[in-house]
This record gives sequence, C-alpha cells and structure tokens, in this order.
Amino acid sequence: MKPKYQILIDDIKSKILSGEYDIGERIPTESALQEMYSVSRQTVRKAILELSNEGFLKSEKGSGTYVSNQYQSKSSGKSNNKTIGVITTYISDYIFPSIIRGIEGRLNEENYSLLLASTNNDVEQEKKALEMMLSFGVDGLIVEPTKSNLYNPNIAYYLSFKEQDVPFTMINAYYEELEVPFFCLDDVKSSYIATKELISKGHTHIGLISKIDDLQGKYRMKGYIKALGETKLRFQPEHVLSFDTETKLDLYTNLKEFLTENRDELTAIVCYNDEVGLEVVNVCKQLGISIPDELSIIGQDNSYIARNANIKLTTLTHPQEQMGRDAADWVIKKIQGNKDLPNETYYQPVLIEGVTVKELE
Repeated sequence: MKPKYQILIDDIKSKILSGEYDIGERIPTESALQEMYSVSRQTVRKAILELSNEGFLKSEKGSGTYVSNQYQSKSSGKSNNKTIGVITTYISDYIFPSIIRGIEGRLNEENYSLLLASTNNDVEQEKKALEMMLSFGVDGLIVEPTKSNLYNPNIAYYLSFKEQDVPFTMINAYYEELEVPFFCLDDVKSSYIATKELISKGHTHIGLISKIDDLQGKYRMKGYIKALGETKLRFQPEHVLSFDTETKLDLYTNLKEFLTENRDELTAIVCYNDEVGLEVVNVCKQLGISIPDELSIIGQDNSYIARNANIKLTTLTHPQEQMGRDAADWVIKKIQGNKDLPNETYYQPVLIEGVTVKELE
C-alpha cells in the first residue's frame, strides 16, 4: 500500500497534468489539503516539498503554493533529440510488435527517440502512461486507444496535449469524443468482405464472435450486419457471441457453450480477429467439429499467429508495419511544421484465402 504522502503526490500531479490545476494557479491551502485527504500537516508538507523538488509546485511566502511550469522546462531540456511517445494496449502480443517496428523504423530515420508504454486495455494504466508522457515532455504522441468503444475518463489528458501544441495521432481506433487524426483499417469493410465471402460460398447461417469494448469490434459487427442485410439474410442475435477485455479469459468456455448450442444450425463464423479464430479452431477440436467440413471460419488481421498456426486460417489483411510507419511519419511532419496532413487514413482490407472455408453444395 502506498504511503499517504505518495497518494497525495500522485493525485496533485494528476490534476496538474490533466489541466485541472492550471500553471500559475494556487492549489488549496495546507489546511484544506489536510481536510480533503484526511492526513496530517506533516504529510501535506512532505508531499508539497517533493512536488516542488520535481518542478510541479512553487511556494511563495505569505501567498501560498502555485502550480509551476518547471517540470516542463526540466523535461524539455533532457536532450537535443526529439522524443515521440507511443502508447499501445499491448506490446508483445498479436499485431503490436509489427506496428511498433514500423514506428521505430521511421523514427530511427530521423534520429528521434521512442518512449514506449502499454495499458493492457485498462484506463487506469492509460492514465499513468499519459501522465508519464506529459511529465517527460514528449514532442509528439502515437496512441492506440484503450477500450475505444466506451467512455474514456482520460479525455482531459489528451486535451492537455492539445493545449500544449503537442501533436498526437491514434492508430487502430480513436475516441469519438475527440477530433483527432487517426490511422485505421476499414473495419466495417473487413467484416463485410468476410461475411460476403461466406455467403458467396453458399452459407446462410453465419455466426459472429465480436469484442464489444473496442471500436474495431463495433465496426466489424456493423460490416457483418451490412453484408447480411444486402443479401436479405436475417440478423439473429443468438448467432452472436460477444466478449470484452475482462471476459476474454472466459472465451474458451463460452465458445464451447456457444458452439454446442448452435452446432446443428451454424455453418460458418466470422471472428473478431485471428486470435479468436484460432481459439474457435481449438474448441472445435475439443468438440469434434470438423473444419471446414462442418464449420467454416474466417479470422481478421493476417497476424503472425495465423501465419504460423498449424492450420492456414482464411483471414483479411491488416497493414500493421505500414500503419506504424505512417503514424510516425505524420507526427514527424507535424513537428516539422507541415500543416497539409490528412486527418483520416483508412487502409483497405484484402481477403487471404486459407483452408478454413468450405463451399457448400
């Protein structure tokens, strides 16, 4: 458990970095802080001293304690090189190593440094990552949003970057509450192509496995529904299995139940991504469901795990390394003063045929 003075430090620092306490603003008095945090005067003074040493606060005798901008000047004097912050939901899993490789490759060409953080798709960890980037004084930022289909409580931090004219862009998704440049796969089209491919092979009972707390999941479900509607196939909610970050650990168990219940009806499934597609393959092996003879499967993202799996999964492309490179290039050009830059970049998915789809007779 953190000591009380550290809790006080962290909270005041958060309020400064998020803009709740502006530079030059007087913070509450020692007595008020004592009451607000239920701590002793000694604890308050220890926290203020620490924050003053870090350049976040400055005390003026007889007047009070004010928010200082010295933490910005300290961090900005760290090096002559530019530093770009990168925040992703994950670092070593799935498509993220390729995205980071693209970012790093472009930054190295300009002798820019990279400061990397991950959130594990958790908003509290995202908050800490954003505070770190603001405190360090990064020159630009690339972010993969956390739980992008849900309200994000860290919006104030992004507004702080805007107020400080620090350019930032988002990859894979974006927060709909913000007007922010982004680089995304056309996720609607990805699931649309997947569903249309199955329909073209004679499938009329097609299921969907969808992640509901990320914007990609929302748009990939939209593509699935669009394809069904165009072909006059009825959308059936019981043919959709949804999950989120917290219930992902239960996906194997829930898939077993879902596939068992729909075994006699579903002939194909569109999966949220390749990771989910391969989990469906594993569950089918457990249940004795033959792929693709009894069930056709399409993943999405053309990830390395799909390329290296024991079964060649039918999937769709995702421009992982190119997306990272393009996002880094955008930030570099923005820092260099280029104003004629796109606000939206969508990459078009392409079907990659594998062995997991069967044409029905």
